[in-house]
Amino acid sequence: MPCPVDHDSSASKADVSGCPVSQPGYHGAKLDFSKDMSYGDYLSLDTILNAQHPLSPEHNELLFIVQHQTSELWMKLMLHELHGARDNIARGQLPAAMKMLARVAAIMNQLVHAWDVLATMTPPEYTAIRPYLGASSGFQSHQYREIEFILGNKNVTHLQVHQHKPEAHTALQAVLEKPSLYDEAIMVMARSGLAVDAARLAGPWHQATQSDPSVKAAWMVVYRDTDQYWPLYELGEKLVDIETAFRLWRFRHVTTVQRVIGFKTGTGGTDGVGYLRKMLDVVLFPELFELRTEL
Repeated sequence: MPCPVDHDSSASKADVSGCPVSQPGYHGAKLDFSKDMSYGDYLSLDTILNAQHPLSPEHNELLFIVQHQTSELWMKLMLHELHGARDNIARGQLPAAMKMLARVAAIMNQLVHAWDVLATMTPPEYTAIRPYLGASSGFQSHQYREIEFILGNKNVTHLQVHQHKPEAHTALQAVLEKPSLYDEAIMVMARSGLAVDAARLAGPWHQATQSDPSVKAAWMVVYRDTDQYWPLYELGEKLVDIETAFRLWRFRHVTTVQRVIGFKTGTGGTDGVGYLRKMLDVVLFPELFELRTEL
């Protein structure tokens, strides 16, 4: 007599007739995690999924919270990669750095599309939750500020926003005072024998990146002889990818905010869309864009 087939169980033992005895399971999947780490345990899902605490009675506030929390998670990964890339550039390990920079650009593109979800919130829906936000604003994101600092858009005034959070303030102060990702790239060019003014190589590091003629000239050499300077040429293009993705992220932010709140003042006190539009004019790696006109 043939043994019965149980497609929803896994069989590991046999009865006296030689037929397998069904054991609890599904296609061999482990089902008992009373003594083992599960998927939720590994990812701390209980903590993450219970970290949303809407303050209003409005249905749409959860969208607003999840949008910003997930963005902060992506920014955490972005900072992990940016710090790693900067350290690798400083050590002259360009292939490893460029792999990390490619990931950063991909994360930024992910964040660009994340605005599509928030854009489903209409002005009346946002107006209903806005009173509950108080003065909280994305302007106060210390992770976003750290991303700007490590990319070279530094402003010591922005540290004041984080004085009430000593850990965040200390982390930002450290990034402010260290060479940026781009500073390290320029120093690699100098170590490769390209002429860069000593003053540019000496800092100070706490100021925003300014275009430097010697840096532009060095990049011009790289771009006019890509065979000889291929690693630097590839690094330059990876930096252009980063800035392009960052501009798109900023632009999508502006358009979403304008769609949802128009030209109202931001909750953090800025003039909202007006302030965000000014940020579109910030150039992180100026010489890499200036040289394109002359090539």
